[in-house]
Amino acid sequence: MNLKLTFLLLGFSANAIQAQSSLDNYVENGLKNNLVLQQKNIALEKAMLSRKTANSLFFPAVGLKGDYQSGEGGRQIAIPLGDMLNPVYTTLNQLTKSDAFPQINNVKTNFFPKNFYDVKVRTSMPIINSDLIYNKQIQKTQIVLQQYEVEIYKNELTKNIKVAYYNYLSASRSIGIYENALQLAKEGKRINESLYQNGKSVKAYVLRSESEIQNLEAQQSSAMQQVKNTQMYFNFLLNENMNRTIDTSGTDNLDQVKLNTYLNSETSVKNRTELKALTQSISVYQTVLKMNQAFWMPKLSGFVDLGSQASDWKYNQQSRYYFIGLQLDIPLFAAGKNTHKIKQAELDLKNQLLDTSVVGQQIRLAAEMAQNNLKSAYDNYMASTQQVEAATAYNKLIEKGYKEGIHSFIESIDARNQLTTTALKMVINRYQLLIALAICEREYSTK
Repeated sequence: MNLKLTFLLLGFSANAIQAQSSLDNYVENGLKNNLVLQQKNIALEKAMLSRKTANSLFFPAVGLKGDYQSGEGGRQIAIPLGDMLNPVYTTLNQLTKSDAFPQINNVKTNFFPKNFYDVKVRTSMPIINSDLIYNKQIQKTQIVLQQYEVEIYKNELTKNIKVAYYNYLSASRSIGIYENALQLAKEGKRINESLYQNGKSVKAYVLRSESEIQNLEAQQSSAMQQVKNTQMYFNFLLNENMNRTIDTSGTDNLDQVKLNTYLNSETSVKNRTELKALTQSISVYQTVLKMNQAFWMPKLSGFVDLGSQASDWKYNQQSRYYFIGLQLDIPLFAAGKNTHKIKQAELDLKNQLLDTSVVGQQIRLAAEMAQNNLKSAYDNYMASTQQVEAATAYNKLIEKGYKEGIHSFIESIDARNQLTTTALKMVINRYQLLIALAICEREYSTK
């Protein structure tokens, strides 16, 4: 039994050469299927479309516009044509001795046009507009920011998948430790029952063996529930069925080269993606400030209309027209609105600079703590491997001595408990080391 347990523990050696294909595949699938990451990618696509929209504002816009109006009644305007022309016509008729110039009546006309249409194609284009230039710069920076957001979440998701996977392996391996401990305890109970039947032991030892078995079974049941919980969380990160089986083959390899890199070398966080994103955010606020400071710059745009307008849907040489124009906008007075906007932009920029400083300190602190935790986890793991070797040898000696009557039953129980405890501690410390390495890798990530 001890030899089997020893082989199980040696299988967790840090020098084992095992493939990482299963974990790598899980990380790849997680990056592909995770719903939050899909949302981040959608936001990136929207940022790209916003930039295209900002670029399109520099080009002419062409649109078809049409109006139709018809009405009667309302205000009228009197045109005294008869009063003005009838005396003249009368004089002309007298001179020509004819009725060639008939008398006409005064005219009244409504303000409303009757059956009137106006259809035109308008082409408009900005000529001078600093807001469009600054907006284009902002949208370009927003794309870079969103790309950084995607990368940041990818790095965080990769770390979370690895941590969840190692927690699952730790819980799964613990079940194996409890199973072997149960076999040892059941073997101890069998020996006690045999000794009791032969009159060489007491009933209390048999009952104590049964209590030990029940205690181990309860701990194993708790470990199995922990496996279930970690399995559900891991599949949640991958956007998979909660009860989907997890492949645990060849995935607990410890990258000694990477471990030594983070343990022994000086690392830096100056190239962290989060810091790059904060720098881009500062650039956005700076551009917004420049845009607000340029409020005094005039805005000039032009337009050209090509159309037709007439009554009763007539279309001819007289109805067709063209119309061109320029529009100039120069701000003169706005009751301090523009000055207030500049002040707000300055405060936003100052606040962003402070945020960048604070986040930078937090990142450096988290990275140093991750490296310290990695060193501590490595020391704990190396110590636990030595403890397991000692506990295995000690349990073998005590078990042999108990069978020979040299050691007491209490000593045999203590030896088995010590072996189980150290074995569990080694498994936990190994995966805590892998988790610490994954966190350290994330904290010093430059992607």
